[in-house]
Amino acid sequence: MPHFFPDEFLRRLRNEIPMADVFRRLSWPHKRRQGQTAFLCPRCQEYLSAVNPRTNLGRCFYCHSNFNPIDFMMFARECDFVTAVNSLTPLLPNSHRDDAH
Repeated sequence: MPHFFPDEFLRRLRNEIPMADVFRRLSWPHKRRQGQTAFLCPRCQEYLSAVNPRTNLGRCFYCHSNFNPIDFMMFARECDFVTAVNSLTPLLPNSHRDDAH
């Protein structure tokens, strides 16, 4: 069943939910290393990674994968796009949750 999410809502999910919040939501292994957040890559299971706080993107330098919060949720939970978006929506600030519909 197709489901439509407005572009602005998806942009907010990608940009306003810090990757560290996604890791905590999933109880995903992550740590601070040299002032940056590193995480266990859901693709290759390596820890050679970092989150860029300016772009809110995670990067695995081992397998060269990039993750925004939606991508990460899809890989970590092995779920589809709609399920990932619905799982992330509660992490948005209250004022932005209603924008999904």
